[in-house]
Amino acid sequence: MINVTVLAMQHTSASAIIGPMDVFSQAGVMWNRFKGQRVTPHFKVRVVTPDGEAFKCSNGVRMAADGSIRDVAATDLIVVSSIANVEKNRCRQGGVVEWLSDHYQRGSHIASICTGSFLLAETGLLDGKRATTHWAFAEEFRRRYPKVAVRTDRPIVDENDLYSSGGYNASIDMSLYLVEKYCGHEVALQSAKVIAASRGESSGPPYTAVQCRRDHHDDQIISLQQYIEENFNHNFNYDDLAEQSHMSRRTLERRFKAATGKTPLSYQQCMRIKAAKQLLADGGRSFEEITCQVGYEDSSSFRKIFTKYTHVSPAEYRKRFPRV
Repeated sequence: MINVTVLAMQHTSASAIIGPMDVFSQAGVMWNRFKGQRVTPHFKVRVVTPDGEAFKCSNGVRMAADGSIRDVAATDLIVVSSIANVEKNRCRQGGVVEWLSDHYQRGSHIASICTGSFLLAETGLLDGKRATTHWAFAEEFRRRYPKVAVRTDRPIVDENDLYSSGGYNASIDMSLYLVEKYCGHEVALQSAKVIAASRGESSGPPYTAVQCRRDHHDDQIISLQQYIEENFNHNFNYDDLAEQSHMSRRTLERRFKAATGKTPLSYQQCMRIKAAKQLLADGGRSFEEITCQVGYEDSSSFRKIFTKYTHVSPAEYRKRFPRV
């Protein structure tokens, strides 16, 4: 059983708490029930606050905590919820920064949701690493934490067991990503399908996580995956990738497909679709702007590609995510 501790701050977004709790709590449970299989929960989830008191979400809902941060002797994963006030003095209240640093040094993984990245950055653990945050706070984040490479074009950033996600809605994708990390591709895919059904949507594919397999132990392919993920908005061909990976084109195609289940260029396209989904969900940009940002020139062609992958048009997908 994997122990997950969700850190809730006052006036956090309710979805930043409930989303991860739902994803982790149902992994190995709801799908198995639907299929008549033995229930095998993979995660044990608890919610803590700095002082153990109840907290009020930004929508006015009050929630009880299971305890305070001082009650956590050990945990596998800490999920830092969004914070409403990113002022530096507020971030450092309650000994939270020191608590996060201590648990990371003892082996815990830490994932931040939306503006929760400010709390994570306060620890100094992100210095020299990449991270993402809500697009509206990106400039403030860059100003305050110049040693952190901010990637607002990435819905999720994974750096040495430190994870960050963008907007509120990215908490679901982040949680699914972590389910795959801990439990494997199949459980994550099942969880994605269950979450889609529970949200009452008629089509599951738009909410299915883009799978980024890293469990194949082919170090050269892992390096190439990272290169593609960091440069997915660039235009390159098989010869470029073969040179980057120091392999022949034929060897590259064979090993990449064997390791990930995808061709290198289809993998790149998945990254572009994933980034576009997050940008659509966050709002604030036209589809033409998003098209250019993810590396395409023709918005009409990309609209067709997006619809093929997600089974909904970009406009329909955006409607499912009202602006915060």
